[in-house]
Amino acid sequence: MAFKNLQEFVKLLEDAGELVRIKEYVNPELEITEIADRVSKQYGPALLFENTGYDFPVLINSMGTEKRMAMALGVDNLDDLGQQIESLFKSLTGPKHSMFDKLKMLPQLGEIASWMPKSISGRGACQEVVMQNPDVTKLPVLKCWPEDGGPFITLPVIQTRDPHTGIRNVGLYRMQVFNEKMTGMHWHRHKVSARHFNEYKKLGLRMPVAVSIGGDPAYTYSATAPLPDGVDEFMLAGFIRKKRVELVKCLTIDLEVPADADFVIEGYVDPNEDFILEGPFGDHTGYYSLADFYPRFHITAITHRKNPLYLTTIVGIPPQEDAWIGKATERIFLAPIKMTAVQEIVDMVLPVEGVFHNLVIVKIKKDYPGQALKVMNAMWGAGQMMFTKMMIVVDGDINIHDNAAVAKHISSRVNVARDIFFSQGPSDVLDHSCSRMAFGGKMGIDATTKLEEEIDPSALPDMVNVEALSACVGEITSLVKNYSELKDLNLSLLTMGIPVAFVSIHKNRKGHVNEMANALLSDPAFSLVKVLIFLEDNMDISDVADAVWRFANNVDPRRDHTMVKAVRANEVDHVVFDGTRKTKAFDGFDRDWPNILASDEKTVKRIDEIWSRLGLGDFIPSPSVKYSKQLYAGGAVAVDE
Repeated sequence: MAFKNLQEFVKLLEDAGELVRIKEYVNPELEITEIADRVSKQYGPALLFENTGYDFPVLINSMGTEKRMAMALGVDNLDDLGQQIESLFKSLTGPKHSMFDKLKMLPQLGEIASWMPKSISGRGACQEVVMQNPDVTKLPVLKCWPEDGGPFITLPVIQTRDPHTGIRNVGLYRMQVFNEKMTGMHWHRHKVSARHFNEYKKLGLRMPVAVSIGGDPAYTYSATAPLPDGVDEFMLAGFIRKKRVELVKCLTIDLEVPADADFVIEGYVDPNEDFILEGPFGDHTGYYSLADFYPRFHITAITHRKNPLYLTTIVGIPPQEDAWIGKATERIFLAPIKMTAVQEIVDMVLPVEGVFHNLVIVKIKKDYPGQALKVMNAMWGAGQMMFTKMMIVVDGDINIHDNAAVAKHISSRVNVARDIFFSQGPSDVLDHSCSRMAFGGKMGIDATTKLEEEIDPSALPDMVNVEALSACVGEITSLVKNYSELKDLNLSLLTMGIPVAFVSIHKNRKGHVNEMANALLSDPAFSLVKVLIFLEDNMDISDVADAVWRFANNVDPRRDHTMVKAVRANEVDHVVFDGTRKTKAFDGFDRDWPNILASDEKTVKRIDEIWSRLGLGDFIPSPSVKYSKQLYAGGAVAVDE
């Protein structure tokens, strides 16, 4: 379904009871974030802030549930698009035995051609109003979190071209506003636009950049999609909409933008200019990404449609709106991955606690020994899957969208000494756990049913007796009380038959985690616990989802694991993970460690006071009340107390 403009999408949401208009004054600096954070964690409605002190309303959380994400892409279910892609692949690549078979393809080829973006003459709706003196500070750009370096444009659809081939790239990179006519351009080293920038630098030329905001939601989604180099993201948008994207030429640079966008910001990056210190920024990991140097984007024009909406989002501790954008990618790109790269894949899921790059679960149809390891290596070589830190491969009839079912499946099929593999390679730039930026450890877990060739007859059994495991809970609780530095336990998974235990520790010396792990695992109380995860004593480990989120962010699995062999008969081998913060003093860690995200007390109090006037129903407490207790000393960068 193609939307004529963003306003049409808003009407659809409102008619479906999926949007709330907020008429109370709310400040884009911190206050909109605080409201959106509360609502998004409850999977609440899209929010349209109509009174922000600026001329333009702010739309946020518009794709903040699976239902609204599907509505944005014009389908009833996100799997529908994946099935459409799979059907298209099969029809295009299947054998054509006769001329008649080939002729039958013509209508489909014509349909594909109709999705290609098209340049139109004249001005588009996005250019109905031309700002005479371009000033990006007139837009209601959010400052999201207290330690952010400033306000950030968070949903900019950024268009660049390769200076040699003219091939367009469309990406989504945050933009910190520095003044009326300059922002940062935060493209990471692995991104296509960064490669374009390097080519302009070699040529000694300024790089034109066009930024659009709003329009059909398919544009925003397509800018995030992990497409192969050279594939136009606007063609994907055309496929999603089943209608081509109409493009108009910018007024001051030689680039094109969607005619129905709400805002267009035109400008350039000068590769010969010094970079600017950009950030910190409260990121999708739930931690601040720390300040670093990025190119300056100079604004030459700002245009917008009449009565535009400023589309934005926040990212932070999951779940947030971006989780559903990631879910769309998971469902849409499953078919291309399994048809072109890893054909044995049946399904794939990126759990929200893994914040996209930290964790992926892959389900396969297993036919031969070693197949799970083959799949891991293939996936780590498939585009942006190279950033995946931890990969779990399962088979059988397991529903991988049920976290508890997956955990039980893993528990019964994994011998930690045999089925866990460690490697290293490219990591996401935002992975703060790596000893070196963008390069770190990876872990693969083969949780498939083992074939005869994969079984060592002398090895310990994979299965753990559920009743015996539950019986360990009291003994473990009593044992841990003997150690003052161990602050809390979460043994809830043991009672479900899942041999994983979380322990929080006040780490105060080198080797402390391994020392405590050896002490605990030498006791018979831990005889059936396969996985022991240490976390920090400032967090609430009773929440398993939060525990997994913090662990997945804080661990370099290759560096931070220890294998411990069983010491008695009828026990299991163990693996220990250090999911605590790493420091120079205790871990030899030589990088800054970021803080987690939480609103400040003043902002939380202000939103508490006006909540009854927002039209959002029953009071929702601030998540930041919980997370502010877990903050490290310092600002965006954690410091030792």
